[in-house]
Amino acid sequence: MFQDPTFWVLVAFVLFFALIFYLKVPGKVLAQLDERGARIKQGLDEAEKLHQDAQHLFAEYQRKQRNALKEAEEIVAAAEAEAKALLKDTEAELKLSLERRRKQAEDRIAQAEKQAVQEVRDTAVELAIAAATQVLGQSLQGAAAAAQIDRAIGDVKAKLH
Repeated sequence: MFQDPTFWVLVAFVLFFALIFYLKVPGKVLAQLDERGARIKQGLDEAEKLHQDAQHLFAEYQRKQRNALKEAEEIVAAAEAEAKALLKDTEAELKLSLERRRKQAEDRIAQAEKQAVQEVRDTAVELAIAAATQVLGQSLQGAAAAAQIDRAIGDVKAKLH
């Protein structure tokens, strides 16, 4: 039995495990393994949290991008509407201005026409008075003639004006 190498391997094996348990090596190894497992779990938890934060930020940026695009479209639409309204207002102002100018031109033409008619009448009255004065002056003499001439002139003026 003491000469059998298997016996001595068994004794060494038992002593080795007794020494390991006496020094509490399995507890230390298990504690180190537990500690390492905790660190790995903490790293995984932190990585998961970072992943969730990244997903949240990505979703936030996508939402902001959609909002920015929507706002840009609204700004473009508002600018187009404002441009159309400005064009419409400008066209309306142009039409009003043209209408005013046309009316002013018509008024000037009417005024010039009225003035021309008045000048023609005035000239006709003066010619009629001159002719009547000459005709009556040749045919009538004296105070009766002068009274009749004045009366005829007044009648001509009244009828022609």
